[in-house]
Amino acid sequence: MSEASQLQFLVREFAARFGRCQAFSAPGRINLIGEHTDYNEGFVLPIAIDRRTYVVGAARLDRTVQIRSANTSSEFSFSLDHPGPRGRGTWLDYVEGTTDAMRSRGFALAGADLLLSSDIPVGAGLSSSAALEMCVGYALARLSGIAEPDLVQLALSGQAAENDWVGAHCGIMDQFITALGQRGSAMLIDCRSLQRTMVPLELGSACVLICDTRVKHRLASTAYNERREQCEQGVLLLRSRLPDLQSLRDVDSEQLARHGGQLPELIRRRCRHVVSENARTLRAAQALSEGRLSEFGELMLSSHESLRDDYEVSSVELDTAVALARAEAGVYGARMTGGGFGGCTITLLERAALDRVSECIRAGFKQQFAIEPQFFVSDACQGVRAHVL
Repeated sequence: MSEASQLQFLVREFAARFGRCQAFSAPGRINLIGEHTDYNEGFVLPIAIDRRTYVVGAARLDRTVQIRSANTSSEFSFSLDHPGPRGRGTWLDYVEGTTDAMRSRGFALAGADLLLSSDIPVGAGLSSSAALEMCVGYALARLSGIAEPDLVQLALSGQAAENDWVGAHCGIMDQFITALGQRGSAMLIDCRSLQRTMVPLELGSACVLICDTRVKHRLASTAYNERREQCEQGVLLLRSRLPDLQSLRDVDSEQLARHGGQLPELIRRRCRHVVSENARTLRAAQALSEGRLSEFGELMLSSHESLRDDYEVSSVELDTAVALARAEAGVYGARMTGGGFGGCTITLLERAALDRVSECIRAGFKQQFAIEPQFFVSDACQGVRAHVL
């Protein structure tokens, strides 16, 4: 469904129940490179994609937020003054967690009636949760009379919801790109300082193919938190040799080679991924800014291998999609994107090879897994925004 069709549908549905409304949306994201580095205060290079979550709404006179999903027909309401219990295991945790964090950060929020819809696949590693947080948070801020919400504080509020209400110890990347993404550019984010550098996504005759494997393994959330704990353990152990160390962001490959012998093998491999991935991300941003797509593609492949072998967050489905893509002519590189254990891969390739590469992956999946993956191409899109109705 097109953006215009999505909004028209939501406006009709909302108007039938509540009357006039305003409309807002926020995108999903892919990460071109820089995986599992954000919570290590490192570097990431994501783009916002053209799959979005939409919210239409109107202000209320009380302190209640009533929100309904057009996708699932589920409906919740909560009081801004009396937060409910955390960790309920529903999408309300993302919404109420974000609003609770926003209020603690100085956002003066009022009640609202909201209706939402999304075309971002859930569980595909495309940050549907961050899009929900940013879209609802931005909508509530605007409906409360905040003309220009602080998008950095909004992103930090969404991250707090994930950490404190959902129990996912994520970094800032997903919320940051969803809130602040710009059309036509990737964003190099320094996840320590939150400094962002826009890198034009000028691919010429090439494009980025997103392959949703439609697989998500159950251990993903538990293993994600486990990887973060392993990185923190590595920092504690390395600090005996590097006393000024704050995070793995502060370690380079030479230092890890010199001092990594004191680490347990598993922890050393986890640290090696993060250290090497930070270096790859900075090189990749430079290569992309200078149009060196072959180099960028090689860095994507190296990133995937590191995620597969050292960080162990890939899956047989992701590995297969990457292997099938990289064997085809016209492909620069491919890798998993997102937290891992399923979800999506991305492939940088010539547009002329799109149909052939997609069909190759589809046929390979049908033969090995009896799964029909889904494919789409996206340019870099704008982050959260209001729509004129």
